[in-house]
Amino acid sequence: MRDSAHLPAPHPSPVTRRAFLAGAATVSAAGLEGILAARRAPAFAQGTKLHIVRWVDFIPEADVELKRQAPEASKALGAEVQFEFINANDLQPRITAAIQSGAGADIFHMLWNWPHLYANGLVDVSDVVEPIGKSQGGYYDVFSSTSKVGERWLAVPHGTGGNAIAYRRSWFNEIGVKEFPKTWEDYREVGKKLKAKGKPVGQALGHSFGDPPTFAYPLLWDFGGAETDKTGKKVVINRKGAIESVKFMQAFWKDACDEGGLAWDDTNNNRAFHAGEISATLNGASIYIVAKRQRDKLKDEKGEPLVQDIEHEALLPKGPAGQFALYGAFQHSIMKYSKNQKLAKDLLRWLHQRENYAKWFQVNEGYTVGATKVWEEDPMWAKIDRPRQVLRSAARQTRMLGYPGPASAKATESYTKYIIVDMYAKAVQGTRAEDAVKWAETELKKIYEA
Repeated sequence: MRDSAHLPAPHPSPVTRRAFLAGAATVSAAGLEGILAARRAPAFAQGTKLHIVRWVDFIPEADVELKRQAPEASKALGAEVQFEFINANDLQPRITAAIQSGAGADIFHMLWNWPHLYANGLVDVSDVVEPIGKSQGGYYDVFSSTSKVGERWLAVPHGTGGNAIAYRRSWFNEIGVKEFPKTWEDYREVGKKLKAKGKPVGQALGHSFGDPPTFAYPLLWDFGGAETDKTGKKVVINRKGAIESVKFMQAFWKDACDEGGLAWDDTNNNRAFHAGEISATLNGASIYIVAKRQRDKLKDEKGEPLVQDIEHEALLPKGPAGQFALYGAFQHSIMKYSKNQKLAKDLLRWLHQRENYAKWFQVNEGYTVGATKVWEEDPMWAKIDRPRQVLRSAARQTRMLGYPGPASAKATESYTKYIIVDMYAKAVQGTRAEDAVKWAETELKKIYEA
């Protein structure tokens, strides 16, 4: 876990109501382009501070780039732009507290379909979202589920985090495996051999925002299980597909996995992989990128750069019902309590101008895929290594929380309470598969059918 980083910001000077309204009218007429063309800030913004809270990125250079851009944005907008970076698992408590108190950051980083959960506290940003989508090839379908509530966009899509299984090529070769297993059952057999050699598969199964759910939900779907029917109103998890997926997970966990993963968050598997403690793990591109950028520090057991032995192109295996994925949706929402809503919109427009977004996008090297389709054609993809090419069109493939029902506050509540993750966690700790699924059914009914 990295420390939060803060940019210094002066205390905002007072702005009279008359000056605010006069300045607001000017910006409304001219818009952000007028401000930038005039090369001076709008009068009402002078002395204002814009506070934006984001996660601590798994690609440190991405946060460095945003901090570098902050003075440029401040100059363009005539307001002090303050980025604050916090652990991703602290975002939801921070957002909830801000809405309840009616005070806090102007803009928050939203994950998954959180905008549905916080809809009453968020500003309609359709006037920001739609022009960006129109000029940049359109948004991926996933964002209509996550960022749009009814007919209103309550968040500005910022990107999506594809994932794939990072694994040690040489260790797989040692047991005669030349390509990654195609089915879950084959993966269990491969993992069993690796664990017998002290090189288990690593999978986080604790209460953490990313790796546990991006593993658990696709596993459920791959075996034909689901939380609800298509209406999103009737809980259907207590059926054969879910039960079979839980039985598989019990065997997979015992035979193939590092059982310490029950206590892992989204950073533990990265560290375990880099330390040579696990042979494979589901992750974003950060494992590969960090190993590449720290090639003089991260070595394999032969003293060679670890990155040379990492494959990162394997999607999760196929199950009896198909092969599915859950990729994280990243977006920004403006809070209704903010006294700087128009200026906050202008900041998000500024961040998504191609020349600004490109600089941030490119340092990610595939970890974060663009929110709009134009970024699939960015020159960066021709420069990065083959193991990350699988992520180029990752956003086209994902399902979203609540599938096959609609994205909703209830689906987000289920995710927030880790019901699907805990269903598997209970089972691998000894609860009968049928009982673990029955427990999940009871908890889900409290949400969907109450």
